[in-house]
Amino acid sequence: MTRVLTFVLCALMLTACGSDTEIKDVDSGTTAISGGTSRTVGVNSYLWHATLDTLSFMPLASADPFGGVIITDWYSSPSDPNERLKVTIYILDRRLRADGIKIAVFRQVRSNEGWVDSAVNADTATKLEDAILTRARELRLASAAPRS
Repeated sequence: MTRVLTFVLCALMLTACGSDTEIKDVDSGTTAISGGTSRTVGVNSYLWHATLDTLSFMPLASADPFGGVIITDWYSSPSDPNERLKVTIYILDRRLRADGIKIAVFRQVRSNEGWVDSAVNADTATKLEDAILTRARELRLASAAPRS
């Protein structure tokens, strides 16, 4: 009897997982569609897209929308080819929050021995974070605006 009850409960849980319902999470900006092949990002959509927009000038090395990690490749500004930056951004929450992202910036300068790690200005990560959060708020406001 216990085996039958366990089997029925497992079957009911699996049946519930297979529905084709759409769930809109207003706070995170994500839409999750279950039952189909469509997938969405596993982190806050506004932060994800704002990060990609803000870093669009840098080449991407890796972007994991389900884990919320974006890693750029090394980028040298045309105005200063002897310095290059690399950025790793972690999106930590499904909600749009100021503490929902963590940024690590790496800097190297060219020397006679090649590229050498160098100190990063403390404001660089903060300014980048502010730019991403501002863009995320813009995206959220734009999606909430009534469409005509």
